[in-house]
Amino acid sequence: MTAVLRATGLSVVHHTRSSPLHAVSGVDLTLHERRTPALVGESGSGKSSIAKALLRLPPPTTGTVTLDGTDLAALTPRALRALRPRMQMVFQDPVSSLNPRRAVRDLVAEPLDAHPDGARDRAEVVERQLDAVGLPVGLFGDRLPGRLSGGQAQRVAIARALAAEPRVLIADEAVSALDVSAQATVLNLLRRLTEERGLAGLFISHDLGVVRAVSDDIAVLQLGRLCERGPTEQVLAAPAHPYTAALLAAVPEPGRPLGATGLLPADPPSPLDPPSGCRFRTRCPLADARCAEEAPVLRELTPGRSVACHRPLPH
Repeated sequence: MTAVLRATGLSVVHHTRSSPLHAVSGVDLTLHERRTPALVGESGSGKSSIAKALLRLPPPTTGTVTLDGTDLAALTPRALRALRPRMQMVFQDPVSSLNPRRAVRDLVAEPLDAHPDGARDRAEVVERQLDAVGLPVGLFGDRLPGRLSGGQAQRVAIARALAAEPRVLIADEAVSALDVSAQATVLNLLRRLTEERGLAGLFISHDLGVVRAVSDDIAVLQLGRLCERGPTEQVLAAPAHPYTAALLAAVPEPGRPLGATGLLPADPPSPLDPPSGCRFRTRCPLADARCAEEAPVLRELTPGRSVACHRPLPH
């Protein structure tokens, strides 16, 4: 597999009036061609902070990010601007991410307007990208975002990202605002486009119930630290970290009584004052004295499976 984007030792610290907020702490992440790993975790776990740091919006506090071997931090502002079309993001709210006063054909052409390329025909690019997401330009090209459904608006956002001819496509909670039918359409579209165009994808979600349809691998983020990673089917079938197991238990299932989610009742600790040692220990039924004193590091359990836990679950 060809590694396209690689992040090493990624940390993000937000400075507040009271104390520093450590949103992300020492995360390593690699995105490969034609692969879409999922980054999952509760709201506030640092998922979006990682996505923005990968794109340098803003840059990470510490750590390195390379795109096709190029260190983004070493680039001049002009060189970084020239490289930006190769890294695109699809956001959570499709409607608010689109200018309500611009027609669909003009929205899809925005990357061409921002980064002109005389060798590319504007109309041809727009038609090709809209066809790729199942929205023929003849039917949708002149519509305003207000005349689109949520799923259609998200497909326009994807077409706009594709018009930049990216190497990396990051989908940040891209289906959480859609109904189930629209979710399935967008998930299948993202999977197909990643494979057909050789993209390196990253799918960010708080919902383990949707990642199976789009992701090859899962990286589980808990309070800014990766606690488990591995092939999607293996992790979902037999999680090794208690936090991953709790997230899986929260996925609604037919026949399960309402409220019987398995999640521990305690609220997540504040990232302004995280627990010592393992950051999940205050909610973990398996925590012991070692968990309070020593932060676990990711270690390989089996080829391709890693967990940061002193007392991993049987898998």
